Amino acid sequence: MNYEQHDTYGIYRSIRHTGPGPKLLGAETLIGSDVYNYEETDIGEIREIMLEVRNGYIAYAVLAFDFHAGMNEKLFAIPWGALTLDAENKRFLLNINKERLKNAPGFNKNKWPDLADLTLSNDIHAYYGIRPYHSRPANN
Repeated sequence: MNYEQHDTYGIYRSIRHTGPGPKLLGAETLIGSDVYNYEETDIGEIREIMLEVRNGYIAYAVLAFDFHAGMNEKLFAIPWGALTLDAENKRFLLNINKERLKNAPGFNKNKWPDLADLTLSNDIHAYYGIRPYHSRPANN
């Protein structure tokens, strides 16, 4: 699915924008959005958005990828900065191939790690080559 299909409030129908895609997206409309890689492979969908409340950052999009058709769904905390909006196709892109994603730090949907843990956060961000959100200056 894409964010326009999840738009129960009509946010994207009523706003005129000049660039490719909306400048602001509602978090609820992102849940269930497709994520593809640059090889045009469907690599999953966004299941949750994790906000760093203290400083106002979107820390992660939690991506679900089912490696075995209905069994062993694995979740991945993807640093928000690693995702790119593909406005033309109304989806997100992640620069990763399927094999690398299989080896990415992930977790079971019934046993979430503490995603605010700095060591884990640093490891996740390093895996995707993204500067950790917690190392940026706070928003004022």
